[in-house]
Amino acid sequence: MRTPEQATDEARTRLEKRWHLAITRTASADWPFRIPLGTPPKALLERDFKTALTWARTWQEWAAARHLALDWRNRIVTGTTQPLPTHVTIPDADTAARLCGGHWPGRLAEARRRLALVRNAFPDADHPRVIRGAESLSDVDFQLLLDAARWFTTNSATGLTPRQVPLPGFHGKWLNRNQPLIQVLSGREDLGLSSRPTRVHFTYLDPSHRANGGRRHESITIGDRAEPAYEPEAVIILENKDTAVYFPAIRGGIAVEGEGAKAPGTLPLIPWIRQCRDVIYWGDIDAGGLSIVNDLRAAGVNVETMLMDYATYEAYEQFGAWTDEKGKPVPCSRRRKLPALTLAEQDMYQMLTDPSSTRVRRVEQERIPLEVAAEHLDALLRKRRDTIGYMQVQRAPSVAGAG
Repeated sequence: MRTPEQATDEARTRLEKRWHLAITRTASADWPFRIPLGTPPKALLERDFKTALTWARTWQEWAAARHLALDWRNRIVTGTTQPLPTHVTIPDADTAARLCGGHWPGRLAEARRRLALVRNAFPDADHPRVIRGAESLSDVDFQLLLDAARWFTTNSATGLTPRQVPLPGFHGKWLNRNQPLIQVLSGREDLGLSSRPTRVHFTYLDPSHRANGGRRHESITIGDRAEPAYEPEAVIILENKDTAVYFPAIRGGIAVEGEGAKAPGTLPLIPWIRQCRDVIYWGDIDAGGLSIVNDLRAAGVNVETMLMDYATYEAYEQFGAWTDEKGKPVPCSRRRKLPALTLAEQDMYQMLTDPSSTRVRRVEQERIPLEVAAEHLDALLRKRRDTIGYMQVQRAPSVAGAG
């Protein structure tokens, strides 16, 4: 049997998912919203009707105070007919907003104010998508959005970078960030803007190369045919820039700046990374870091992780981050299916994404000394190469009649 608080939570969930459809009247079937209250089992009614009666009266008083309609059904209890509530009906989104309280009434009112402006200027646009997508924009940014969409309706930016578009009061990052909404409003599938070529930065780690005066840092543009100064024996992909730039010397090694979640979309496009026998990934011990590992493998880069296991987590948990770079608590990430992770990595991921866990959810790689990382990498590479050498010996064909 449900409580009024649980019914309110259901109404709040529906509002959160579909408020933009309700105010644009594109999903009238969502309302009225009829919420089942649960059916008291017959055994309870026979054994403890007083509890069921108290529950029914609570619902009756609660609904009456909020002008909500209840559905009733007669039940037979010890030979008598007793009416019990079965459903409460919330007629529309505004009633739900008043029921949920807090920011909801004002949130819908502000959304309707913006909806009127959008409908007046862009009557044929996808209004629900715009209103929901623009909700987080300040009033200044919302007005900029309308101005930019008007400009793109009658002008072309083909061949221009976002910074080159002749719109007063705009900057390139804002235009990049809001391109999808501008496209919806202006009716353009593509704004025609040119983007910068994607570059990947890396650092040469080989001590002989450095001692001979070879360059230390380099970058490659995705799509260019360019080879590194030497074919790497090992590539170590680092989640953060500083770790890659200052990683200690490793024979035949190259440290690549993965730039977090960008790595799976860029690094598999570089042949010498994809083809290297020993590719190691070292990132933060958090849900995001393990997601990157999964996505790199799915994209064709056979990475092995280092210092992202449970033993490392326990050793450095005391240095873990409880807040992000903006000072906000590190949230519990929503779980994804990550089939490319090993069993040990899966266990680590499950722990980090457990909503009930009170342990730290991120141990940043910068908290682990680089000297420790270099020693760990050296041991890992030795082990991998010894294993590969052993397997090659085992597979070597015997010579008949030798000796």
